[in-house]
Amino acid sequence: MTPPKAEALLQTLKTRFEANMMRHPNLSWVEVERRLKSHPGKLKALFEMEQTGGEPDVIDHDAKTGEFIFCDCSPESPKGRRSLCYDQAALEARKANKPLGSAMGLAAAMGIELLTEAQYRALQQLGSFDTKTSSWLKTPEPIRKLGGALFGDRRYDHVFVYHNGAESYYAARGFRGLLRV
Repeated sequence: MTPPKAEALLQTLKTRFEANMMRHPNLSWVEVERRLKSHPGKLKALFEMEQTGGEPDVIDHDAKTGEFIFCDCSPESPKGRRSLCYDQAALEARKANKPLGSAMGLAAAMGIELLTEAQYRALQQLGSFDTKTSSWLKTPEPIRKLGGALFGDRRYDHVFVYHNGAESYYAARGFRGLLRV
């Protein structure tokens, strides 16, 4: 990433951080920026999150490791990450009308992780997300072995977690990413 792109991204992240202090009370942008600058490889992942419509922001701080936890905070599932099946196995299992890729594959390529159910529910405590869309969630292996995958959304002011065949894909379903810096 070029220095001008990195600076522009840092400014975007700072503006979002300062506009949404309720997501990270008691945290300082100076500390977040210092951490980001000492881990420049993480800026590329944040750039990818931003470019695909995720609007990443700090949602937590791990006091043990010192890591800041970024998550996609766009109101709806990021537009640049929709119409994907769950993982590579699901993509290979489709015989016709294959999507362009998988949520797990794209997340790995971006250097981020899908949210777990617990992380998704915690994010929903910080605002109302996915009121018109849904997001694939990191699925426990026993469910995945049986061909299923989890996704979540918010309807009727309640967070729902559902299941679907992992090979399914929809124009309104994407995934939210998590990045530890």
